[in-house]
Amino acid sequence: MSGDMWDPEIYGRYADERSRPFFDLVARIAVERPRRVVDAGCGTGELTAALAGRWPDAEVHGFDSSPAMIEKAPAGDRLTFSVEDVTRWRPGGPTDVIVSNAVLQWVPGHRDLLTRWAGELAPGGWLAFQVPGNFDAPSHAPIRELCRTKWRDRLADLVRESPVGDPAEYHDLLAGAGCLVDAWETTYLHVLAGEETVLGWISGSALRPMLDRLAPDEAEAFLGDCAALLEEAYPRGPHGTLFPFRRIFVVARKVSEK
Repeated sequence: MSGDMWDPEIYGRYADERSRPFFDLVARIAVERPRRVVDAGCGTGELTAALAGRWPDAEVHGFDSSPAMIEKAPAGDRLTFSVEDVTRWRPGGPTDVIVSNAVLQWVPGHRDLLTRWAGELAPGGWLAFQVPGNFDAPSHAPIRELCRTKWRDRLADLVRESPVGDPAEYHDLLAGAGCLVDAWETTYLHVLAGEETVLGWISGSALRPMLDRLAPDEAEAFLGDCAALLEEAYPRGPHGTLFPFRRIFVVARKVSEK
């Protein structure tokens, strides 16, 4: 995942919708007074700051691979940020909570990463993450086919099939790493109002690798092709555009060393 591919302004257009899974995830972390909390892949850091509010005695650190995101991070007491690669980051000391919100889908080896993080938690520590589970939805599957066909010379190598597991897979993975695991999935029904579209949503996330590859005129043409597919799959109704979005959640508590 490139450190400079993210546009905070585009990504932030749907901040309310993107933050809801974060709060649903964190609500299931049943720890009262952690000493050190880490937000892995923190983006612009507003949600990291919410962790400092949730646990007022904790030192909270957020990191992200994007300098542009970290530049937007808020200042705060007990709150620090850094630019780091999620695949190389190590806790560097006892860590009570690691949170990762919609990041690990970009990491091909994230299953190995999760077992390593679980092993590096402090005794009784918590690991919580959520990832999109909508890679077979009309917002993604037709775009993959477009990249394989009309845009194959430019974009075929960027096609990713579903890069994440299901709740049962993650349960077994982290239970085997010595954790008690709560894993589930939720499908949110986002209602995009007015001129907002599914294309606008994924332009700030799933389409970033493609758009970063293309020249401006190519990007405009590619987005036009995507828009035609998405407008058919997600027609605007009388109350807005309905956008179902499945997400996978996992909260694990370390109970033994493996």
